[in-house]
Amino acid sequence: MFNKERWDEILEALNANKFRTFLTAFGVFWGIAILVLLLALTNGLQKGVVSSFGNFAANSSFVYVRGTTIPYKGLPKNRRFDLDLDDVEAIKQQIPEIKYVSPQNRLGGYMGANNVTRGSETGAFQVEAHVPDIINQNPMDILQGRFINESDLTEKRKVCVIGTGVEKSLYKKGEEIIGSYLKINGVNFMVIGIFKYSKSRGDQQEEVNTIVTPFTTFGQVFNFGDKVGWMAITAYDDVNITSLKPRILNVLKTRHTVNPDDDAAFGYHDISEDYARVNGLFAILTFVGYFVGSLILMSGIIGISNIMLIVVKERTKEIGIRRALGATPFVVKAQILQESLILTIMSGMVGISFAAGIIWLMNYLLDLSGPVDNFSNPSVSMGVVFTALIILVVSGILAGLIPANSATKMKPVDALRIE
Repeated sequence: MFNKERWDEILEALNANKFRTFLTAFGVFWGIAILVLLLALTNGLQKGVVSSFGNFAANSSFVYVRGTTIPYKGLPKNRRFDLDLDDVEAIKQQIPEIKYVSPQNRLGGYMGANNVTRGSETGAFQVEAHVPDIINQNPMDILQGRFINESDLTEKRKVCVIGTGVEKSLYKKGEEIIGSYLKINGVNFMVIGIFKYSKSRGDQQEEVNTIVTPFTTFGQVFNFGDKVGWMAITAYDDVNITSLKPRILNVLKTRHTVNPDDDAAFGYHDISEDYARVNGLFAILTFVGYFVGSLILMSGIIGISNIMLIVVKERTKEIGIRRALGATPFVVKAQILQESLILTIMSGMVGISFAAGIIWLMNYLLDLSGPVDNFSNPSVSMGVVFTALIILVVSGILAGLIPANSATKMKPVDALRIE
């Protein structure tokens, strides 16, 4: 435990040569600041890249048809076929590990020809066909009204939920939206809700200009029937969707008479694999951040160790007097170690504070400038700060260990003779 006299001695030793102490401390300050900043930037990059996936359930995949590439049972290659609602039911029944299977279709696009009218207002919007489960896979914030439900699906109601971009384009401020009607390709649909995606899936302009309709209604009104453009499949949390891929494809191959080896007949986008690759990449980048930051910090620690050796050399006579007056080697070693530890921790804490200030400034500028592609909210967790503190303590001990051992090896008589 430190007492006042010991603190006075430590402060006096550090103030004896302020410029030298500053240069020595700067190495540790800079090393720990670089370590924290590297980890914060890596974290910000990871958040930005992961956010580009949107809020879609990570344990999911998308399946769609590409066309056969291998002849099978008298059927030629390059054969096209469509997925249908029976495929959805077959996957649900034959693979119990599946939690949600959501068939989807799409019509038009916000950059295409005008396909939606309301009175004198017209616009080109993306019209999507969904089932209610999609909101569990790709969460949406319902700003007004409600989302489509099973009754809408069963009764094939002509209802829709619109994005915020549709609202701004077709409605004037203050107009009643819920219960109003839109014409989609000449067919009236009643607006039952306004939504926005909880997180962006990519093209934000496309997302806000989207209209969601019940899947069955869409199929009947726009002559799609039971055709499924693609389906979103989500597994239960304790099952990796990647492990279910062969079984999912086998169900579809059997139903559509596709060669068992013809995996290319179906497009299969596995979000789980994408997440795994991204997380693996950033695990490596985090390791690199720790490695590079630690190397820079190590140079500062070596500097402290060298300075403490010089300090021990300068205080050889003082150490000899202490030893002659009865100071044990442990007391002398503790004095040197404490000086090294205090210098390391003080400079390291200033470095952490400096890095925290830079991180705050980066987030402030990001808030002012708006979203940046693939970069978002750089930060470090308390675990990183705690790890940095442990590194500082260990580094301070290591920096003082060699000088402390050097001081205790000297005999008191020899130390007193040195001028």
